[in-house]
Amino acid sequence: MSIALQPAVEQLKLLRNKKISPVELAEEHIRRIERLNPALNAIVNFDPDKVLAQARAVKSGELAGLPITIKSSISVAGYRCEVGSLLWRDNVAERDAVAVARLRVEGAVILGTTNCPEFLMAYETDNLLHGRTNNPWDLDRTAGGSSGGEAAAIAAGLSAAGLGSDSGGSVREPAHFSGICALKPTAGRISSIGHVPPCIGPFSTLGAIGPMARSIADVELLLRIASKPCSSDPTGTPSAYRAVTMLEAKRLRIGYLEDDGLVPVTQETRQAVRDAVGVLRQQGFDVREYRSPSLEAARKLWDIFFVQCGAMFYDPTIAGRRAELSPVFLDFLADAERRTPLTATTLLQAWAEMDQVRSNLLSEMEEFPILLTPVCSVPAFRHGERTWQIEGKTVSYLDAMRYTQWFNLLGAPAAVVPVGASTTGLPIGIQIAGRPFSDEAVLTVASVVEAAFGYKPPPIA
Repeated sequence: MSIALQPAVEQLKLLRNKKISPVELAEEHIRRIERLNPALNAIVNFDPDKVLAQARAVKSGELAGLPITIKSSISVAGYRCEVGSLLWRDNVAERDAVAVARLRVEGAVILGTTNCPEFLMAYETDNLLHGRTNNPWDLDRTAGGSSGGEAAAIAAGLSAAGLGSDSGGSVREPAHFSGICALKPTAGRISSIGHVPPCIGPFSTLGAIGPMARSIADVELLLRIASKPCSSDPTGTPSAYRAVTMLEAKRLRIGYLEDDGLVPVTQETRQAVRDAVGVLRQQGFDVREYRSPSLEAARKLWDIFFVQCGAMFYDPTIAGRRAELSPVFLDFLADAERRTPLTATTLLQAWAEMDQVRSNLLSEMEEFPILLTPVCSVPAFRHGERTWQIEGKTVSYLDAMRYTQWFNLLGAPAAVVPVGASTTGLPIGIQIAGRPFSDEAVLTVASVVEAAFGYKPPPIA
């Protein structure tokens, strides 16, 4: 296997042992980007000279010499931060986002920034500025969104690991579609300062910058470094990283569901959940079936804040410029406009209800501190698809994605691990979530599932 397909932690061992130099490792990734990125369209701002200059300057740090990518909605000094929109073409970040600075100070080499849907509001990465990103398992399918470029780059070995962001599944859906690992941390665990647009208002709860990689060990490494507290972040949480042992994790009862009783999932998705449950039980975890009366209320509230408030936030930006917007963003706006407009009263009621629903979920999770669920009703879909037939029901686009949305409303950590495959060979991940601030426990449980299944290189790699 190419060194570029090995986990980031293994690449770091080779660097520390001087089996390979930072420049040689950067050159290997540059070659892969030049060979594979034209087909994938994952990395949209890439300068090999800039990469090599960083590699030559590497001195020390936990990530010294590790080549990573960053989603193009997360500011990287000197790189374009266009968020996939013609309206923000050639917008260059003046300084690193806090999370990027944390990784850079430890010696990470930034390869470039990755594609996303316009203004991040889609589960498919496509825009008029850079075009669509293709899935490394099947170029006719999407790598997901909004961190689709990041997922495709990591899955194909163009990058060792990186950062995405997630307000409704945006690191988890692409990880599931592309066969890699990811974590949406507890809201505020990783500072969102430097994310474009800012994670403010309801998005300070819904949104999070999250690590993406080919192994849970890699995800844990990036989380530990990127989550160092930021004293100037008004929504940050000064929570020190503390690893959770396997013994501690086994004291946590795990609740699982194959579907939510409302929207079905494919048979292979059900099997992936069952397989993960089986492995955890074999390893001594207490895993029981879980049914929640609060999940649908959480999804409905997520819809208000993500879809309706999200559209309201962009109103000033897009005023008079609809002709320049991409089809995926116009689809999002049309979806928002079909809903009854929010008033000050209905928004205030929704905000108050959010706290009540979160309280209900937290009460339920006292019995089940860890939850295991599908990531999505379907594996990676063909570009432009918006409905699917599952178990005799028509499942629509946003409904298929509901399994991730719950944990954005809760502001809770949720990881994805590749487990199964569809009948056509597409990867299928499962989601492991926990109570807020239990990120480390979530990752410990996820590592058990990963040990039995985990990343496999896609055909293009």
